[in-house]
Amino acid sequence: MSITRKEFLRQGLISLGKTALDIADTLKGRESVEAAVVPETVPSGEPRPDMVAASFNEHCLARWSGCFACIERCPSQAITVVPGTGIRIAEMLCTGCGTCEYVCPLVPKAVALACRDKKQDLFDVGQDILRTGC
Repeated sequence: MSITRKEFLRQGLISLGKTALDIADTLKGRESVEAAVVPETVPSGEPRPDMVAASFNEHCLARWSGCFACIERCPSQAITVVPGTGIRIAEMLCTGCGTCEYVCPLVPKAVALACRDKKQDLFDVGQDILRTGC
């Protein structure tokens, strides 16, 4: 049987996540675990020209080659990985669909949508102006 490195890592992360959910289910009860796993909003997948993805590589798992969720799911292939740095987003290719933010497993998210014209302010004030309207 032959398995790729990516599939091996994915299966390991999935089994680790299932184990963590089982432990949390035992400790907290099923309702609170399901509420924590289900995201608040599901992206429509529709392109939004006024939005662009912004990366926050300080806590991105791709920085250490541990997560590729956003890269694999980006329909426009606007996200690439830079080893030791994190992810890089090609603004010209980004459609603003929000899929990358939706699949990011971190809290706070390592990638989030922002208004194209306010993107420069993100790095000054953090994620406070994300999704506040363009």
